[in-house]
Amino acid sequence: MYGISENYLVKIATQLSKGGFVVSESGRGGGLTLAVLVVDISIGAVLRALKKNEPVAECFGSNTSCAILPTCSLRGPLLEAQEAFFAALVGYSLADVAKAKGYLKDLIAV
Repeated sequence: MYGISENYLVKIATQLSKGGFVVSESGRGGGLTLAVLVVDISIGAVLRALKKNEPVAECFGSNTSCAILPTCSLRGPLLEAQEAFFAALVGYSLADVAKAKGYLKDLIAV
């Protein structure tokens, strides 16, 4: 679907389930359902849950090989920028972005 591999979709669904955003039901008639109301799902929280293992810069991870890390003055500002990105999106819910003037439903067959 939309050029996204099934394996990647399963990975995303698993992360969303672990984050408490969706409930996963196995077996015949199973699937995914939202765990809470769309107005209660923060875009910032969803992205933070999905991207928690993908730092903006290598030095944010625990397994860094950056040679300049001990003297780097960019790490702090990058960390601030990453936090500002997520913080800015916390105020928006799934309901906010799903509105999209009614065009979103026409663009994707859900």
